[in-house]
Amino acid sequence: MKLFTCVKKMSVDFINQTLKNIDEKGLKRSLRDVSGKQSRRIFVDGKDVLNFCSNNYLGLADDVRLSKAAEDSLKTQGFGSGASRLVCGNLDAHRQLEKKIAQFKGSEDCLVFSTGYMANIGIISSVCTRDDIVFSDRLNHASIVDGIILSRATFTRYPHRDMDVLEKMLKEAQGYKKKLIVTDSVFSMDGDIAPLDKIVSLAKKYNALVMIDEAHSFGVLGKNGKGLAEYFGVEKEIDIQMGTLSKAAGSFGAYCCGTKEMIQFFINKARSFIYTTAMPPSVAAASIKAIEIIQSESRRRCEVLANGDRMRNALKQMGFDILDSCTPIIPVVVKEELVAIEFSKKLFDVGIFVQAIRPPAVPSGTARLRLTVMATHTKEDIDFVVEEFQRIGKELCLIL
Repeated sequence: MKLFTCVKKMSVDFINQTLKNIDEKGLKRSLRDVSGKQSRRIFVDGKDVLNFCSNNYLGLADDVRLSKAAEDSLKTQGFGSGASRLVCGNLDAHRQLEKKIAQFKGSEDCLVFSTGYMANIGIISSVCTRDDIVFSDRLNHASIVDGIILSRATFTRYPHRDMDVLEKMLKEAQGYKKKLIVTDSVFSMDGDIAPLDKIVSLAKKYNALVMIDEAHSFGVLGKNGKGLAEYFGVEKEIDIQMGTLSKAAGSFGAYCCGTKEMIQFFINKARSFIYTTAMPPSVAAASIKAIEIIQSESRRRCEVLANGDRMRNALKQMGFDILDSCTPIIPVVVKEELVAIEFSKKLFDVGIFVQAIRPPAVPSGTARLRLTVMATHTKEDIDFVVEEFQRIGKELCLIL
């Protein structure tokens, strides 16, 4: 009994000390209460604010057509799916969504996962084994990193978007059964894009597979909103196209597009697909409607990209460091964690919700404000935010 009490106290002390250390470094995070629909304006902790945090790029999260599609599904299919898809949870709505995505992306087949995180860990850990090697951009999403770790493959990171180093690594990699290059499409904290055309060329040269995570490019980039692969015209050259439905599509879940054989492989091998309850059919129905809107309303892509250009150009002219952003994600790097937190608080005071991003989400010394624009933001919204960034930036001695 004394041993149990001692161990329990050690566990409590460890937790408390860890939290204290995080707090002292200015890295402690807390949840904010958001009320109402996910839109250009939301209520945060009871305050009405402009929302410049959301990945709801096309403004579909609160679109009544998605709600109506989900409502209609609820009437005929109920809410819960009841089981995993390999048991009795493989519902009509899931296959309809997969056919819709495959048609839109121009792939043979598609498999829907419950989340992007589950898709990445399931795909990578089933494709790769301890006999393989994976080349991953240093700034890839945590779900990609965790998928590689679970696969037990040799894990090699190349410097962010550095194709010279990637080629050197590929050339030196000998004795592996498979080589996989995996990259984000749009990097979620920097707002820049992967040089996918060059990655494809290297993959051909060194006989490697290519996997891309289209989470932040699906619905936004490319002539038809299909993502970065379409943007670079290399859709047929990508072995595994993964993406999410929770951002531009305004819904929930994720997908993987590929050959029919590859999809069958994941159905049988991806543990994060096999051992989880299927998504509710109403969510699938809403996603189908979102894709139809993405296909038919190209103006939304034009609007979000134009809003991004307007915001990015103004901040850059003021002297803010926005890295190489060229998407609706615009980082404003302030370096110090406490400065980022103070900046975020001052913005909130005037009715602008922008989160401070600091380690471990970004490297130490690169704390930032992460702005995301939406198609539904007005020019007045953007101009107001820009004015406040200039005022607060001067107050904090970040710009002249």
